[in-house]
Amino acid sequence: MSQLLKKKIFPILSILILVFLLGVFFSSTKSAKSFSEIIYNFDEDEVIEESFFENKSNSDYWWLRSGGELTIENGIGKTIQGDLQENSYWKERYSKTNPRDTDNGENPQNIFRILTRKSWTNTEQRVYFYISKINKSESIYRNESNGIHLFNRYIDSNNLYYTGIRVDGTAVIKKKQNGIYYTMAQNAVFKNNNPYSRDANPSLLPAHLWIGIRGEVNTNKDGTVSIKMYLDRNKTGNWVLVAEALDDGINYGGPVISKSGRGGIRTDFLDIFFDNYKFGIIQTNQTNQKVINN
Repeated sequence: MSQLLKKKIFPILSILILVFLLGVFFSSTKSAKSFSEIIYNFDEDEVIEESFFENKSNSDYWWLRSGGELTIENGIGKTIQGDLQENSYWKERYSKTNPRDTDNGENPQNIFRILTRKSWTNTEQRVYFYISKINKSESIYRNESNGIHLFNRYIDSNNLYYTGIRVDGTAVIKKKQNGIYYTMAQNAVFKNNNPYSRDANPSLLPAHLWIGIRGEVNTNKDGTVSIKMYLDRNKTGNWVLVAEALDDGINYGGPVISKSGRGGIRTDFLDIFFDNYKFGIIQTNQTNQKVINN
């Protein structure tokens, strides 16, 4: 090959390679940042398995920390329903690792904990749930503080904000800082002629009814953190503010939780169905939604 031809071809090849590499870079960058909201519709049947490590999760979007399985079928997600069979892997495992809270392994769903694999800071999160069964476990940890809660700014299991409703019928906002819980707001939303009783009246939450809970967490210009919780009874689309709180970095265990964190769901001693989960940046543009049909 003549020197003249080499001088002409090599610069052209270099430019083409550079263009290709830049294209790959910007394409991957765009795909990683192209959405600021996840809508999870539970449309495609699958089973998400519990895993100790996030990188072992069989879902691109969820990390199931405890509870055994999340089954997705017929357009909804659901915890384990009823007692596990004797030959179940999860029954055998939980009978050894946590028999106290799972009825000797029969009900791992008693301690259902699932996290998003995506993290944001100022977020809105919501889910609709349907209680199919209340599990009257003998666990000493079955009490009035149990219920259905959203994880907000989840840094780790000892540092996060909770928004949810408890089996005693109250809406609650909590902060967990260095492993210690601080109640920031608590209001009665479901009332009954009979008060909560562990044995006689173990839940004031309506069963066999779709209910939505929504949490918003936002850092203000002065560094404080505003937290709001909304409720949608009977899946009407009518969201009502039921609790709000302000973390000033002083009154609730010290500094605010300011870092971006995961979302997620916690349920206690209940068999639950889920639908229409959403997690994303507050006031996100509709065009930036990531709709997940599974």
